[in-house]
Amino acid sequence: MSSKLVLVLNCGSSSLKFAILDAVNGDEYLSGLAECFHLPEARIKWKMDGSKQEAELGAGAAHSEALNFIVNTILAQKPELSAQLTAIGHRIVHGGEKYTSSVVIDDSVIQGIKDSASFAPLHNPAHLIGIAEALKSFPNLKDKNVAVFDTAFHQTMPEESYLYALPYSLYKEHGVRRYGAHGTSHFYVTQEAAKVLNKPVEELNIITCHLGNGGSVSAIRNGKCVDTSMGLTPLEGLVMGTRFWRYRPGNHFPSARCPGHERRRHQQNAD
Repeated sequence: MSSKLVLVLNCGSSSLKFAILDAVNGDEYLSGLAECFHLPEARIKWKMDGSKQEAELGAGAAHSEALNFIVNTILAQKPELSAQLTAIGHRIVHGGEKYTSSVVIDDSVIQGIKDSASFAPLHNPAHLIGIAEALKSFPNLKDKNVAVFDTAFHQTMPEESYLYALPYSLYKEHGVRRYGAHGTSHFYVTQEAAKVLNKPVEELNIITCHLGNGGSVSAIRNGKCVDTSMGLTPLEGLVMGTRFWRYRPGNHFPSARCPGHERRRHQQNAD
């Protein structure tokens, strides 16, 4: 077992995916999913040493309970994994314009994630819970928690790609622009495509696709993102597994007066 293991956390709005990977060769030692948060059937599933297991988290359990179970129950079965951890990686949905690459988490980064929460109100608060719990559970890795932003890969888009045909003041004063999503996926696909095609990334001109309950496509020129289909919200762009295609902004205003609006907004934006 390598002495360079990384715990990866992906805290979603109603679930938490986790894994422990070898940073050198990519070997996976643990993977799992905690789901159905805030519901009576909240549960956690994981795979370790080829064995699949499952447990109930308790009615209404959420991120804190799931992370506590990972640390005190799952990793307790194999303490050498915890002992070999050298870093913790956190997937962060939205970093606004401030973050163009992964960064070590400190107080200013935590504030930056909070500041971007208005653009990802279902996800960024969940990420902050994951960060807080990780810092509490692994105090020896306080300076080794890293934020990986889904928006970072798209920060190379030119203005003509990310600006909407709206008053420029909406962008300058309120940050209304196309940010994109699934950047970690598009970055990975770009890197892997370069390997398969045996071309330098800097010479790669391709379209990358992230298809699932949420989906987006990106245009890659010379290895960098120059356009993407998902915009300010997760509702824009492709037809997706749980989201509809190109939601008209005007639809939001009358729907806000309809019963159940908040519940529908949550359903539409959740993964």
